[in-house]
Amino acid sequence: MNAINITQQSPGIFSVAGDLTFVSIDKKTVESLAFLKSAHSVTIDLAQVTNTDSGGLALLIEWVKFARGNRVELKFRNIPEQLLTLAKLSGLETSEYFAPALPE
Repeated sequence: MNAINITQQSPGIFSVAGDLTFVSIDKKTVESLAFLKSAHSVTIDLAQVTNTDSGGLALLIEWVKFARGNRVELKFRNIPEQLLTLAKLSGLETSEYFAPALPE
């Protein structure tokens, strides 16, 4: 198990590394929502996520709810394929947050 590590790359840009699973997500991770208040627009890069399950999807949904409630524009970048598949199975593929990235 790789612990979750959230680091600020630049103002409003954060990187998440490690496992986003039921086992790795704890109260401290959930309480980390405060980082979402750091800017009016926040981008979370998930490129360094090594493993995920439905617990990871639940955490991202909590971040979305928190951002909406605090009027923060939230974007996810480099969403792991596992999370996109879980989002699709959960009926979230049409959500702006979990839609597959378009080629640049």
